[in-house]
Amino acid sequence: MIKYQGVTIERDAQTLFENIDFRVEEGEFIYLIGKVGTGKSSLLKTIYAELPVADGYARVFDYDLRKIKRSQIPYLRRSLGIIFQDFQLLTDRTVYDNLEFVLKATGWKSKQERDERIHQVLTLVGMETKSWRMPNTLSGGEQQRVVIARALLNQPKVILADEPTGNLDPETGHNIVALLHEICKSQNTAVVMSTHNLKFIEEFPGRVVKVEDRDLKEETAGEASELTDPDSSESTPETQIDQECGSSDSNMS
Repeated sequence: MIKYQGVTIERDAQTLFENIDFRVEEGEFIYLIGKVGTGKSSLLKTIYAELPVADGYARVFDYDLRKIKRSQIPYLRRSLGIIFQDFQLLTDRTVYDNLEFVLKATGWKSKQERDERIHQVLTLVGMETKSWRMPNTLSGGEQQRVVIARALLNQPKVILADEPTGNLDPETGHNIVALLHEICKSQNTAVVMSTHNLKFIEEFPGRVVKVEDRDLKEETAGEASELTDPDSSESTPETQIDQECGSSDSNMS
Protein backbone atom coordinates (compact mmCIF):
# COMPACT_ATOMS: atom_id res chain seq x y z
CA MET A 1 0.00 0.00 0.00
CA ILE A 2 2.88 2.34 0.79
CA LYS A 3 6.21 1.91 -0.94
CA TYR A 4 9.26 4.18 -0.76
CA GLN A 5 12.46 3.32 -2.63
CA GLY A 6 15.58 5.48 -2.61
CA VAL A 7 13.60 8.38 -1.14
CA THR A 8 15.14 11.67 -0.02
CA ILE A 9 13.16 14.03 2.20
CA GLU A 10 14.20 17.62 2.79
CA ARG A 11 12.85 20.41 4.94
CA ASP A 12 14.00 24.02 5.20
CA ALA A 13 17.07 23.22 3.09
CA GLN A 14 17.99 20.38 5.48
CA THR A 15 18.13 16.74 4.40
CA LEU A 16 16.12 14.68 6.88
CA PHE A 17 16.31 11.35 5.04
CA GLU A 18 18.54 10.20 2.22
CA ASN A 19 17.98 7.19 -0.03
CA ILE A 20 15.57 5.42 2.33
CA ASP A 21 13.33 2.43 1.65
CA PHE A 22 10.04 2.01 3.51
CA ARG A 23 6.96 -0.11 2.95
CA VAL A 24 3.61 -0.65 4.66
CA GLU A 25 1.50 -3.72 3.96
CA GLU A 26 -2.16 -4.36 4.73
CA GLY A 27 -2.89 -5.06 8.39
CA GLU A 28 0.61 -4.28 9.70
CA PHE A 29 1.30 -2.47 12.96
CA ILE A 30 4.51 -0.44 12.65
CA TYR A 31 6.30 1.54 15.34
CA LEU A 32 8.51 4.46 14.30
CA ILE A 33 11.06 5.07 17.03
CA GLY A 34 14.01 7.43 17.29
CA LYS A 35 15.41 10.43 19.09
CA VAL A 36 14.01 13.94 19.02
CA GLY A 37 14.50 15.77 15.74
CA THR A 38 15.29 12.71 13.62
CA GLY A 39 12.28 13.26 11.37
CA LYS A 40 9.58 10.80 12.46
CA SER A 41 6.77 13.32 12.13
CA SER A 42 8.18 14.60 8.84
CA LEU A 43 8.19 11.08 7.40
CA LEU A 44 4.52 10.71 8.29
CA LYS A 45 3.77 14.09 6.73
CA THR A 46 5.14 12.93 3.38
CA ILE A 47 2.69 10.01 3.38
CA TYR A 48 -0.30 12.36 3.47
CA ALA A 49 1.38 14.87 1.15
CA GLU A 50 1.85 17.61 3.71
CA LEU A 51 5.60 17.59 3.02
CA PRO A 52 6.96 16.86 -0.48
CA VAL A 53 9.30 14.02 -1.37
CA ALA A 54 12.50 15.48 -2.83
CA ASP A 55 13.76 12.44 -4.71
CA GLY A 56 13.16 8.73 -5.25
CA TYR A 57 10.11 6.51 -5.76
CA ALA A 58 7.26 7.21 -3.35
CA ARG A 59 3.84 5.70 -3.85
CA VAL A 60 0.83 5.62 -1.52
CA PHE A 61 -2.00 3.48 -2.90
CA ASP A 62 -2.37 4.63 -6.51
CA TYR A 63 -0.78 8.04 -5.96
CA ASP A 64 2.76 8.94 -7.02
CA LEU A 65 3.84 11.43 -4.36
CA ARG A 66 6.41 12.98 -6.72
CA LYS A 67 3.68 13.87 -9.21
CA ILE A 68 0.54 14.22 -7.11
CA LYS A 69 -1.61 17.25 -7.91
CA ARG A 70 -3.02 19.51 -5.22
CA SER A 71 -6.53 18.55 -6.32
CA GLN A 72 -5.75 14.88 -5.66
CA ILE A 73 -4.51 15.31 -2.11
CA PRO A 74 -7.98 15.32 -0.43
CA TYR A 75 -8.75 12.01 -2.15
CA LEU A 76 -5.46 10.52 -0.94
CA ARG A 77 -6.24 11.59 2.62
CA ARG A 78 -9.66 9.95 2.54
CA SER A 79 -7.87 6.60 2.43
CA LEU A 80 -5.76 7.58 5.44
CA GLY A 81 -6.74 8.11 9.06
CA ILE A 82 -4.58 10.75 10.76
CA ILE A 83 -4.24 10.92 14.55
CA PHE A 84 -2.50 13.89 16.15
CA GLN A 85 -0.93 14.17 19.58
CA ASP A 86 -2.79 17.41 20.34
CA PHE A 87 -6.21 16.11 19.21
CA GLN A 88 -7.08 19.04 16.89
CA LEU A 89 -10.78 18.79 17.66
CA LEU A 90 -13.06 21.74 16.91
CA THR A 91 -13.74 23.12 20.38
CA ASP A 92 -16.87 25.08 19.47
CA ARG A 93 -18.97 22.02 18.55
CA THR A 94 -19.96 18.67 19.98
CA VAL A 95 -18.30 15.31 19.39
CA TYR A 96 -21.09 14.46 16.93
CA ASP A 97 -20.67 17.75 15.08
CA ASN A 98 -16.89 17.25 14.87
CA LEU A 99 -17.42 13.93 13.14
CA GLU A 100 -20.28 15.12 10.95
CA PHE A 101 -18.11 18.03 9.77
CA VAL A 102 -15.58 15.53 8.37
CA LEU A 103 -18.25 13.40 6.71
CA LYS A 104 -19.88 16.40 5.05
CA ALA A 105 -16.50 17.62 3.84
CA THR A 106 -15.73 14.22 2.32
CA GLY A 107 -18.94 13.86 0.37
CA TRP A 108 -21.45 12.06 2.63
CA LYS A 109 -24.78 13.52 1.47
CA SER A 110 -27.27 11.38 3.39
CA LYS A 111 -28.06 12.49 6.94
CA GLN A 112 -29.11 8.93 7.84
CA GLU A 113 -25.86 7.45 6.54
CA ARG A 114 -23.84 10.06 8.43
CA ASP A 115 -25.72 9.27 11.65
CA GLU A 116 -25.15 5.55 11.19
CA ARG A 117 -21.44 5.92 10.49
CA ILE A 118 -20.90 8.26 13.45
CA HIS A 119 -22.65 5.78 15.75
CA GLN A 120 -20.53 2.93 14.35
CA VAL A 121 -17.17 4.60 14.94
CA LEU A 122 -18.07 5.97 18.36
CA THR A 123 -19.23 2.51 19.41
CA LEU A 124 -15.97 1.03 18.14
CA VAL A 125 -13.94 3.34 20.43
CA GLY A 126 -16.33 3.13 23.39
CA MET A 127 -17.69 6.67 23.11
CA GLU A 128 -21.20 6.02 21.81
CA THR A 129 -22.89 7.64 24.84
CA LYS A 130 -20.90 10.88 24.61
CA SER A 131 -21.69 12.15 21.13
CA TRP A 132 -23.32 15.34 22.44
CA ARG A 133 -20.49 16.28 24.79
CA MET A 134 -18.21 19.24 24.05
CA PRO A 135 -14.51 18.35 23.68
CA ASN A 136 -13.47 20.47 26.68
CA THR A 137 -15.72 18.38 28.96
CA LEU A 138 -13.89 15.17 28.04
CA SER A 139 -10.72 13.74 29.53
CA GLY A 140 -7.57 13.54 27.44
CA GLY A 141 -8.10 9.84 26.83
CA GLU A 142 -11.72 10.43 25.78
CA GLN A 143 -10.66 13.17 23.39
CA GLN A 144 -8.07 10.86 21.82
CA ARG A 145 -10.75 8.18 21.40
CA VAL A 146 -12.83 10.72 19.52
CA VAL A 147 -9.82 11.53 17.34
CA ILE A 148 -9.45 7.81 16.57
CA ALA A 149 -13.15 7.64 15.72
CA ARG A 150 -12.68 10.61 13.39
CA ALA A 151 -9.76 8.85 11.73
CA LEU A 152 -11.94 5.77 11.11
CA LEU A 153 -14.88 7.58 9.51
CA ASN A 154 -13.92 6.91 5.90
CA GLN A 155 -12.74 3.35 6.56
CA PRO A 156 -9.06 4.11 5.97
CA LYS A 157 -6.61 1.52 4.72
CA VAL A 158 -3.85 3.04 6.85
CA ILE A 159 -3.87 4.96 10.14
CA LEU A 160 -0.99 7.37 10.79
CA ALA A 161 -0.64 8.08 14.51
CA ASP A 162 1.88 10.80 15.38
CA GLU A 163 2.83 10.42 19.06
CA PRO A 164 -0.81 9.61 19.96
CA THR A 165 -0.06 9.02 23.66
CA GLY A 166 2.23 12.00 24.17
CA ASN A 167 -0.27 14.10 26.12
CA LEU A 168 -1.77 11.21 28.09
CA ASP A 169 -0.97 9.57 31.42
CA PRO A 170 0.62 6.09 31.22
CA GLU A 171 -2.56 4.10 31.87
CA THR A 172 -4.61 6.07 29.36
CA GLY A 173 -1.79 5.87 26.81
CA HIS A 174 -1.69 2.10 27.28
CA ASN A 175 -5.43 1.89 26.62
CA ILE A 176 -5.13 3.99 23.45
CA VAL A 177 -2.39 1.74 22.01
CA ALA A 178 -4.45 -1.33 22.93
CA LEU A 179 -7.36 0.19 21.01
CA LEU A 180 -5.22 0.90 17.96
CA HIS A 181 -3.91 -2.67 18.05
CA GLU A 182 -7.45 -4.03 18.23
CA ILE A 183 -8.50 -1.86 15.27
CA CYS A 184 -5.48 -3.10 13.33
CA LYS A 185 -6.49 -6.72 13.91
CA SER A 186 -10.26 -6.47 13.65
CA GLN A 187 -10.42 -4.04 10.70
CA ASN A 188 -7.22 -5.25 8.96
CA THR A 189 -6.15 -1.61 8.94
CA ALA A 190 -2.43 -0.87 8.88
CA VAL A 191 -1.19 1.42 11.65
CA VAL A 192 2.02 3.45 11.57
CA MET A 193 2.66 4.95 14.99
CA SER A 194 5.56 7.16 16.08
CA THR A 195 6.43 6.90 19.76
CA HIS A 196 9.12 7.28 22.39
CA ASN A 197 7.48 4.79 24.74
CA LEU A 198 9.34 1.56 24.04
CA LYS A 199 7.28 -0.36 26.61
CA PHE A 200 4.42 -0.52 24.11
CA ILE A 201 6.55 -2.65 21.79
CA GLU A 202 6.86 -5.42 24.37
CA GLU A 203 3.16 -5.59 25.16
CA PHE A 204 1.76 -4.89 21.69
CA PRO A 205 4.14 -6.48 19.16
CA GLY A 206 4.65 -5.02 15.70
CA ARG A 207 7.30 -4.11 13.18
CA VAL A 208 9.84 -1.69 14.61
CA VAL A 209 11.53 0.89 12.38
CA LYS A 210 14.21 3.06 13.95
CA VAL A 211 14.89 6.53 12.57
CA GLU A 212 18.60 7.28 12.86
CA ASP A 213 21.31 9.10 10.89
CA ARG A 214 18.93 10.12 8.06
CA ASP A 215 18.03 6.46 7.54
CA LEU A 216 15.43 3.86 8.52
CA LYS A 217 16.58 0.65 10.18
CA GLU A 218 14.46 -2.40 10.98
CA GLU A 219 14.78 -3.49 14.61
CA THR A 220 13.61 -6.64 16.33
CA ALA A 221 11.29 -6.18 19.30
CA GLY A 222 14.11 -7.39 21.58
CA GLU A 223 16.57 -4.87 20.19
CA ALA A 224 14.06 -2.05 20.52
CA SER A 225 13.17 -2.91 24.12
CA GLU A 226 16.85 -2.76 25.08
CA LEU A 227 17.21 0.79 23.77
CA THR A 228 17.25 3.69 26.19
CA ASP A 229 16.09 7.06 24.94
CA PRO A 230 16.90 10.05 27.16
CA ASP A 231 14.18 11.99 25.34
CA SER A 232 11.42 10.01 27.03
CA SER A 233 8.77 12.70 26.76
CA GLU A 234 6.61 12.26 23.71
CA SER A 235 5.91 15.98 23.43
CA THR A 236 9.02 16.81 21.45
CA PRO A 237 10.38 19.89 19.67
CA GLU A 238 10.17 18.00 16.37
CA THR A 239 6.48 17.26 16.89
CA GLN A 240 5.77 20.82 17.99
CA ILE A 241 7.54 22.28 14.95
CA ASP A 242 5.71 19.91 12.61
CA GLN A 243 2.35 20.84 14.14
CA GLU A 244 3.08 24.55 13.83
CA CYS A 245 4.08 24.14 10.19
CA GLY A 246 1.14 21.87 9.30
CA SER A 247 -1.71 23.34 7.25
CA SER A 248 -5.26 23.47 8.54
CA ASP A 249 -6.51 20.92 6.06
CA SER A 250 -4.40 18.30 7.88
CA ASN A 251 -7.36 18.05 10.24
CA MET A 252 -9.13 16.08 7.58
CA SER A 253 -9.01 12.37 7.98
